[in-house]
Amino acid sequence: MEKELTAQNFAQNVEQAKGAVLVDFWAPWCGPCRMLAPTIRQIADERTDVTVCKLNVDEAQDVAARYGVMSIPTVVLFRDGKEAARSVGLLPKDRLLAALGL
Repeated sequence: MEKELTAQNFAQNVEQAKGAVLVDFWAPWCGPCRMLAPTIRQIADERTDVTVCKLNVDEAQDVAARYGVMSIPTVVLFRDGKEAARSVGLLPKDRLLAALGL
């Protein structure tokens, strides 16, 4: 299951985390975001080597701006708190994982 992030817990769960953290920047009104949600959930259920999280950009606009998220869905892979890869837009699971190097 994905972990819900907020502006208040983002630093602790992502920037200070050890290992791989996948963050889905999304919004409830975004059709492609809703279409990507089952894929994100699958990755969370299948991958034990990655912590999968979701951040609602409407509720954490400052975090989205800090990471230059201009379009959603944007999926960012962090490794040890640093951005390692990014995918923008709706992709099938295999292409998303390949784009992120997973």
